[in-house]
Amino acid sequence: MTTKHRLITDSFKVVKKARRGGREKPTPPPPQKEAETELVKEEQLHRLREFDLDWRFGPCTGITRLQRWERAKLHGLNPPEEIRDLLLQKHTDLDCKPRLYTNTLWSEYPL
Repeated sequence: MTTKHRLITDSFKVVKKARRGGREKPTPPPPQKEAETELVKEEQLHRLREFDLDWRFGPCTGITRLQRWERAKLHGLNPPEEIRDLLLQKHTDLDCKPRLYTNTLWSEYPL
């Protein structure tokens, strides 16, 4: 009769230990907040596009939105204050693309 060769691991029970102080995966920010900020951004850009398309405040080619707003104010055309506040707020924000907010809708087209 031949004896079966046994391994040392056959005589010990395998027990997996739970990790102590293991690294926890960081939870990503909820997508709802990102969606809300995107909606706010789209709404702001929509207001700025409406300002660009409103000819009551004069032509907008060749100047920035803030320059157009100031020129309209100088000539007594009563431009919306919310547009000026939005432009000044986004001008100082470092996390947004200022070009989206400062340049007019027509700035990409050659004169």
